[in-house]
Amino acid sequence: MRRVPVSRDRVLSTALAIADEGGIESLTMRKLGEALGVDAMAPYRHVASKDDMVDGIVDLVFSEIDVPSADAPWKTAMRERSWSMREALSRHRWAIGLMESRPSPGPAYLGQHDAVLGNLRTAGFDVAMAAHAASLLDSYVYGFAMTHMNLPFAPQTPEEHGRVGRQMLQPFAPNAYPYLIEWLTEHAMKPGYDYAHEFEYGIAFILDGLEVVLASQKSTSTER
Repeated sequence: MRRVPVSRDRVLSTALAIADEGGIESLTMRKLGEALGVDAMAPYRHVASKDDMVDGIVDLVFSEIDVPSADAPWKTAMRERSWSMREALSRHRWAIGLMESRPSPGPAYLGQHDAVLGNLRTAGFDVAMAAHAASLLDSYVYGFAMTHMNLPFAPQTPEEHGRVGRQMLQPFAPNAYPYLIEWLTEHAMKPGYDYAHEFEYGIAFILDGLEVVLASQKSTSTER
């Protein structure tokens, strides 16, 4: 059988698969070498260090996120990017805490952030407000993804929500937490409830708020 040549692209794609399967802590040079069919030192011909490799796979995750074009309607572009970002994070759960922490970001990271700011600036946001908007949206997506990933349960039906909720509250007095009981019985146990649906509500709320700010900026600019 012909051996597939080892390249930087192959090292990074294999490292990404290992991290997806077992988490970033499972990514060792020994395991990577085994997956590539080479010795543990061979990947160092293609990555300068383990940090360089992690930088590379984080950039691969960024490359999966929709890049907004400068002339796309800003609300549509930001909504689509936010959904795309959340979906990428759900595929690469290990990446949430690493996406903005790399000291040597790659071209996908840089291009992604430049495109977001470019879209917002073209829409009329001033520099400071474009930065605020980008930070707000990213913080919401990262925070939601982390919360969703770390939920202590993942019920799929209203009945399961009810069972898990009652189990969590069972040790306490019946009326100790009335508003949680209300939320459980009148919201979470209703047909069709899924915590993941909260994501769209939050994104819409943020975008509508930013739209008000943009209108105010444009009005102020016109008055000058």
